Amino acid sequence: MSNRTTVTEFLLLGFSDVQELRILHFVVFLVLYLAALMGNLLITTVIALDRHLHTPMYFFLINLSIIDIGFISVTVPKSMANSLMNTRSIFYAGCIAQVFFSLFLIGAEFFLLTIMAYDRYVAICQPLHYERVMNRGACVQMAAGAWASGVLYAALHTGNTFAVSFCRGNKVDQFFCEIPQLLKLTCSDSYLTEMGVILFSVGLALCCFVFIIVSYVQIISTVLRIPSEQGRHKAFSTCLPHLTVLSLIVCTGCFDYLKPLSSTTSRLDLVVAVFYSVLPPVMNPIIYSMRNKEIKAALRKLTRWRLSTKN
Repeated sequence: MSNRTTVTEFLLLGFSDVQELRILHFVVFLVLYLAALMGNLLITTVIALDRHLHTPMYFFLINLSIIDIGFISVTVPKSMANSLMNTRSIFYAGCIAQVFFSLFLIGAEFFLLTIMAYDRYVAICQPLHYERVMNRGACVQMAAGAWASGVLYAALHTGNTFAVSFCRGNKVDQFFCEIPQLLKLTCSDSYLTEMGVILFSVGLALCCFVFIIVSYVQIISTVLRIPSEQGRHKAFSTCLPHLTVLSLIVCTGCFDYLKPLSSTTSRLDLVVAVFYSVLPPVMNPIIYSMRNKEIKAALRKLTRWRLSTKN
């Protein structure tokens, strides 16, 4: 292929050719996909129906659930369809869409997690000013800023990736279109482009990460000054789910995108891709519901209401 226009489709080579393994891949991904949909839709429904949960923290949690539903829907259904129909192809436009929406949603999620860290900072360190600072208008503007920043981030990276020419084949060694794998197919010297993408991503992520670290340093120092052990436990319990979700995304995403592109492809790449693209949408509802008494109470209330309605 001499230039970019000759590439009409890519081949996703993430999983085995063996029929039994393809069926296993389909079943596992189907279970994970349905679990992510049910978990995030349940969280969204519970928060929307319970007036006691109409607070900034749960407003951001609804946004996080919507992002997780979209993020897992961008990559997993296409991979399942390819396994079920024994095909590997994805159209060029489909690959662009996958790259754009996956970057858009993961960018919006990271920005939203940064905002959620600020929300916890204000709630714990400045509780008297919480209602004034985190009012409805401010929360809507912050959430809109996270979504808009995700769009800008995705547009820059997608345009930068597909502006180059592909002449080293069309086989993407991953189960979805991923930028590090696509850059291996470019026929131009992509070193500067690659470094520009990495430096921009690292700089942006570093700013958010430093902001989160500073927020949690302030939170921890404030919590340690609380005289009551019960009060300290309650404060830490509101932060633990956020820290767990953030650690899962940051660790797997950094490992996947910051490793050298020249490294040989291995099954480890597939495992890491599954960890950062599939597991967070599945685990986030579990993490937030298991560590949150208010959501548990709302779930029990919704269950009792449904049972009484049936009776």
